Amino acid sequence: MKKRILYIGNNLTNPTFTATYISFFSEVLKQEGYDVKTASAKDNKILRLTDMLKLIWRNRKTTDLVLIDTYGAQNFYYAYSTGKLCQKLNLPYIPILHGGNLPHRLRNSKDLSRELFGKALVNIAPSQFLFRAFKEAGIENVKIVPNSIILEDYPYKKRTEFAPKLLWVRRFQERYNPMLTVKVYEKLLKKYPDAELCMVGPEKDGSLRKCMVYAKEKELPISFPGKMKKKEWAALSVNYDFFINSTDVDNTPISVIEAMALGLPVISTDVGGMPYLIDHMKDGYLVPQQNADDMLLALEELLEDQEKAAEIAQAAREKVESFDWKIVREEWRKVLDSQL
Repeated sequence: MKKRILYIGNNLTNPTFTATYISFFSEVLKQEGYDVKTASAKDNKILRLTDMLKLIWRNRKTTDLVLIDTYGAQNFYYAYSTGKLCQKLNLPYIPILHGGNLPHRLRNSKDLSRELFGKALVNIAPSQFLFRAFKEAGIENVKIVPNSIILEDYPYKKRTEFAPKLLWVRRFQERYNPMLTVKVYEKLLKKYPDAELCMVGPEKDGSLRKCMVYAKEKELPISFPGKMKKKEWAALSVNYDFFINSTDVDNTPISVIEAMALGLPVISTDVGGMPYLIDHMKDGYLVPQQNADDMLLALEELLEDQEKAAEIAQAAREKVESFDWKIVREEWRKVLDSQL
């Protein structure tokens, strides 16, 4: 008999949101033979939470397991509310941990965190970063299963030459600091006047508008194509040679894993889980957050040492091959089929 799973998360199609993990993971679980129902695609936050709770209540007698995408900011309360309902209904649930600000949540909402995570069947961390944060907070029922991609969707481009062509992919939100990338590009243009920058992603909190206004004022030729599907920006990536991740808060973002798979050397801030994903100067470069000068120096170093850039791109691709769903699926099968 198929295992019956409810998957709770933000499965939104709103143009201000990038695709979240639930849209990928729910589909591959269905392909693996699991019976999966999801919530919610509602834009309104109250309606979204109501939809999530209704799904659990309506299926309380026909559900084997509940998966809950769990973040550290406001969306934490979706996870807490749905987790509490699962507890009252004696439904086993598994929080899937996302977001670089979960350690902050563990420190600042200790009681709520213990109530949600401590009573879970298990908590799934995608990296050592969150695994260690949970252990340090006294939460022992945590297991590492890395984020996953379908590797064949990201064809590796072996570059023999690297030009100052930069790609940035993220939602335009202050926590991801897109303006840092804009300012790095502004500095780069002084030495490389033909440099290019494409910033892919939807507006969230006014950050896109700020970047566009700044670019116009400074006459920076930045491309802002808006939100793109994964396959669309993967195809676009062949026109660029470096991937910039300028965030102030992060875990192990899928967009960076995707860039590594595509053969783009990644230059990222060293926040959160990034040092657990990127081995500095071996399969990417890490620089201090909010430091345009250091990020510029990293870029210039790789532009001047093309062989090093090629080595990093190759090493990054080899690393993320272990993130392929064909491999990660076995770890998930152990979790879902045994329920630990």
